[in-house]
Amino acid sequence: MTISEFQEWIREKYESRDRQRGTPATFMWFVEEVGELATALASDDTENKEEEFADILAWLCTLANINDVDIQKACENYKARNIEGYK
Repeated sequence: MTISEFQEWIREKYESRDRQRGTPATFMWFVEEVGELATALASDDTENKEEEFADILAWLCTLANINDVDIQKACENYKARNIEGYK
């Protein structure tokens, strides 16, 4: 599955509800998932880590969708800048 395919899947499944919730509330859900990932990273539970990484990607796609951002395109543009060293 590509990033675009995953983002589209999220859009098809959740967009109506996500747009009603809006960006501020959706961002808070995203931040909560980041906290859950932080907890998972401190453990040896690989399955939970995978779940939390997927949750974060799903919420990131949600934020992108309700803000009309194509993540695949954004990543391609990021890569094309050929940033040297560390950012």
